Amino acid sequence: MLAQASPWHAHAAQRIATELAEPLSVPARMEWTTRPGQGPGAAALCPDLPGKRLLELGCGPGHNAAHLATRHGSRVTGVDLVGLQVHRARSHYGRLNNLTFVAGHALHYLHATDEQFDAIYSVFGAVGLVAPELLLPAIAHRLKPGRTLAFSVPHPRRGGRPPSADDRPRRDHVTLPDRTRLPVARWDFDAARWEKHLDRAGLWLASAQEFHDPRQGRWPITLLITARKR
Repeated sequence: MLAQASPWHAHAAQRIATELAEPLSVPARMEWTTRPGQGPGAAALCPDLPGKRLLELGCGPGHNAAHLATRHGSRVTGVDLVGLQVHRARSHYGRLNNLTFVAGHALHYLHATDEQFDAIYSVFGAVGLVAPELLLPAIAHRLKPGRTLAFSVPHPRRGGRPPSADDRPRRDHVTLPDRTRLPVARWDFDAARWEKHLDRAGLWLASAQEFHDPRQGRWPITLLITARKR
């Protein structure tokens, strides 16, 4: 019921209604923003990806997970709240080796699994949409020491607005393929506030990068955070 009540279910349902559920070619690059070619690609995760165990929180249709499993030889699990998204991912990339897609809440998955990961990542996924005081400690518990959490989120200053002034989520929206806008709660933090929450969870901030899209004005639109487990 939680997944079906979310705007992400509506988003996936519209995608499925207009796209063929068929195998896709594996993307040549890992993307962190909505503008292809921006950002560090897979290098943000770790330098020695072959054979490494990776977890994506909010895998959507599976493009990044497929890239990492096929182009870098990693063993990847992609988790998504919405079963329709997992259906899309499996229809596109279920034929590939070293790749598993699971339907479920990111927090529930982290609590249920006993695996330790070499990197955990989220691209406009669970990080920022699940309470950080709950999600970040659960992520840290499942990361091997010294390993990486990397996540991209909508930049808190996109459109010229100020970042959150406290630790509460604020109202945002999701734009569906048909341009309908549905409300969503988002923890819209700047790098300093993310650093505070990361530190509380036993992670240290390694880098914070801003990315722009000239088509959307002069304000940055994506914030990419990388952190390491102590």
